[in-house]
Amino acid sequence: MDIGVITEIKPHEARVAMNSGAVREARTRGHRVFVQAGAGAGAGIGDDQFAAAGATILPTAADVLDAATLLVHVKEPQPSEMAMLRPDHILFTYLHLAAYPAVADGLLASGCTAIAYETVALPDGRLPLLHPMSVIAGRLSVQAGAQLLTSPAGGKGVLMAGYPGVPGAQVVVLGCGSVGTAAIEVAVGLGAQVVAIDLDDRKLTAIEDRHPEVVTVHSNREAIERWVRPADLVVGAVLVAGDRAPVVVTADDIAALGPGSVVVDVAIDQGGCIETSRETTHDDPTFVVDDVVHYAVGNMPGAVPATATHALSNATSGYVLALADGLVAATVRHPELIGGIEVVDGRITNESVAKALGHPAIEVAAVLANN
Repeated sequence: MDIGVITEIKPHEARVAMNSGAVREARTRGHRVFVQAGAGAGAGIGDDQFAAAGATILPTAADVLDAATLLVHVKEPQPSEMAMLRPDHILFTYLHLAAYPAVADGLLASGCTAIAYETVALPDGRLPLLHPMSVIAGRLSVQAGAQLLTSPAGGKGVLMAGYPGVPGAQVVVLGCGSVGTAAIEVAVGLGAQVVAIDLDDRKLTAIEDRHPEVVTVHSNREAIERWVRPADLVVGAVLVAGDRAPVVVTADDIAALGPGSVVVDVAIDQGGCIETSRETTHDDPTFVVDDVVHYAVGNMPGAVPATATHALSNATSGYVLALADGLVAATVRHPELIGGIEVVDGRITNESVAKALGHPAIEVAAVLANN
């Protein structure tokens, strides 16, 4: 199958969907790979590296989409990209359709097959293609929060690590999945006082076993009010795969936080788990509500494209190779891909996404039977 990689055009998104190693593997398996000129520049991968790995370099995104059938991407397609999609295209990327209904509409109109990284789920519930970017976003959330807590950035002037005799920042992490666990690791490492809140006591037990100094709290409204409202930094890391993130921090909670407190809503690409959040960009990442600094960038790992590109490509490359052998064969080899198939032939095939968007869903099995 012909594989295409184009330059990401979402603002301040410099990741590229495949690194040169993944391209070389695809070529070794007999697949052709077309890469748009300059697609890897932001991640430190030049056209010469892609060419040396066997890719054909084409000047424009339109050229790549004309040549390729399997399109490997990073972020949800932008309007100009959706306009070039064809019914025979298979798009493999992060979609987050519950938060971006206009993208769903564009994909449905295109007739393409769209497979979302974030809803590819293993039998034990792990999300192998979401995990690497979740870890990076979780680590970045505390890094960003530490900077925003400084006075010049509008924060209350609290040092995350504190000082002997002066406690470090009070950090509350909501959700102990991949994002939350990564945030906790960094916050603990910096010397903060950390509270972890989750509904799953097994996750809380794992956190407590690894970090006995972390206060673990079962999530409910009373617990959130008690622990969030006095916090210096709140990291929102609540995820429901394929669906819109539930709002767990209310506007009243935000109003009760002290002036200069910081909230980082990592769930913003799923609609956000903090009521006062709205999506921001890397060039304008923050806003203030009730004297609380909000950071809600929708593509946080895009800030570290060199690291993030290799982490993502390492995770996706096996699935890309499987899809290049055909959709049905890929789902036989990797049944977890079935959960990632979200749009086919103008219809939504993921039940959670369909519910979030108010669309009917068609069974994936029926779709696969016709492929």
